[in-house]
Amino acid sequence: MRCGRPRSPQGPVHRGRHGPHGGRRRRRVPAARPHAVAPFTRRSAYKVVPSRPGCSPKSSTSTRSPAPARASTKAARRSAPVPSWSSVRSQAEACGRDGEARTGPAGPTTRAVAPGRPRPGTRPGTARTAPSASPVRSGPGIGRTGRGLQVDRKECAGHRHRPPGRARRADMKIGIIGAGNIGGNLTRRLTALGHDVSVANSRGPETLSELAQETGARPVRAEEAARGAEAVVVTVPLRAVPDLPSGLLTGAADGVVVIDTGNYYPQRDGRIAAIEDDGLTESRWTEQHIGHPVIKAFNGTYAQDILDRHRPAGDPDRMALPVAGDDPAAKAKVRALIEELGFDTVDSGGIDDSWRQQPGTPVYGLRAGVDAVTKALGEASPERPADFRG
Repeated sequence: MRCGRPRSPQGPVHRGRHGPHGGRRRRRVPAARPHAVAPFTRRSAYKVVPSRPGCSPKSSTSTRSPAPARASTKAARRSAPVPSWSSVRSQAEACGRDGEARTGPAGPTTRAVAPGRPRPGTRPGTARTAPSASPVRSGPGIGRTGRGLQVDRKECAGHRHRPPGRARRADMKIGIIGAGNIGGNLTRRLTALGHDVSVANSRGPETLSELAQETGARPVRAEEAARGAEAVVVTVPLRAVPDLPSGLLTGAADGVVVIDTGNYYPQRDGRIAAIEDDGLTESRWTEQHIGHPVIKAFNGTYAQDILDRHRPAGDPDRMALPVAGDDPAAKAKVRALIEELGFDTVDSGGIDDSWRQQPGTPVYGLRAGVDAVTKALGEASPERPADFRG
């Protein structure tokens, strides 16, 4: 019996019957060679490379646990299993809106890098991005500043980034006094465009709950509508203008513009001598009662057209509205707001020239483009029609 035979440094010694003589000979099993182990298995984790400084993913390491070693006499000859690239890619987290991986039609917008795993055809030790089964999304709003993770520029990990292209329009704080046909539809459109709208009427904010629930506008009292407002729309019957609260524009923003949509109807408002006898234009009369310059607009527009007939710029069916005012800066601000609502504008002059767009003139109620509105303004007469005299 042979005992205590020293083990070979090259591995265990096995005996078996080999050869034509049936004799015994020694066969040496080579031990695992150090260079046979894949270089990336010496590291315990995979790194995720962010594409933007300050925009780190939740975890920089993979949660994958190494495969347990099998109990076998040949364990030393085995190298650690190679994980698939799809599993590595699925474990990488993108720096998204809520700090989680983004997904879309083209799959997750992430790429993971396995340290020490060279891509075929590259020099060993060169880190490359892992191949993806589907291409990484690209286009507006998707940015990339380096190799690795693709990040949406709009938001990531609580940070806001300005999207490429035109800067976002700043919302306006607008007060609307009067919730009739014109005031109600302006409230609907302006809130839909993202403006901060406060609306008031003569009966109190509790009567505006349905409009507020529909649009998200804030119902307030008339004296509160202009607080902090950059634009105030006065859209009440002319007979109600003298009854507006004093200090109507107290607390308004510096440079506030006041839009007057009113028209003089003697059958409704009663006879106003300053308009009919003294020759004041309707908006000049309103301006004197409010104590602030006004811009005249929307007075000849059908209320339903504000909802239904807005068109994008360049559309052949886009309507044009006349705008009158003495302050060029305020007039430009109102014209920009009207164009945002989906209508072209035509400058009809100052407030003393606003008779060109009063009731009974060719442009009043006209649904047409810039050329036709300009022509109609030129055909107007300063004489008030008989139907609009008291």
